[in-house]
Amino acid sequence: MIEQQVSGTVYGVVLNDRASLARIGSDALEAAPYKGAPRAPALYIKPAGTRVPGGSVVSLPAGATAVEVGATVGLVMGRAAARLSADTALEAVAGVVLAADLSLPHASYYRPAIREKCFDGALPLGPVQPLTDLASLSLTTRIDGEVVETRSLADLLRDPARLLADVTGFMTLAEGDVLLVGVSYLAPQAVAGSRVSVHAEALGTLDFSIAGAQA
Repeated sequence: MIEQQVSGTVYGVVLNDRASLARIGSDALEAAPYKGAPRAPALYIKPAGTRVPGGSVVSLPAGATAVEVGATVGLVMGRAAARLSADTALEAVAGVVLAADLSLPHASYYRPAIREKCFDGALPLGPVQPLTDLASLSLTTRIDGEVVETRSLADLLRDPARLLADVTGFMTLAEGDVLLVGVSYLAPQAVAGSRVSVHAEALGTLDFSIAGAQA
């Protein structure tokens, strides 16, 4: 672990891997009104209330029966950064964090999914770790001890450095901000009572559990 903390805004990105584009299908991507895959990073925000540490119990919102578990990694900014070059973008990163980007199942990636992605506890985070080689990092998700997904960051359309350069091309990231590198489309689902873990070599294991809606 390192001293850098997640103290700012957490940004996520969708449709940033080849497997997700293949899963959603060309017909859906080419349909109106968008008529094609995103030409720039498709971002969303995970508010401060979504962040919880490993070991937490995450309660589903009222009416929800399942939640998608998007295993991913976050780039933790060590300084304010704008207009970065992909060649040197990672020099602005103080560390990385293992994350489970939780989302209620929903039909559209383009509609602002506020309730689905921003409910309390919707972002379990591990401790900030030193920057490691992310090019072929593998993430394994287990639900109740069973492996439900293994994904490699080698499948990203925009690798971490390119993603960081593209995002800072139009906005400034502050020290302590986090940029999640992307989640799987139709990620595995957990339900109330599920025990979940996300593991990556060099980053350890992030454990948490899912509970039903609070009264």
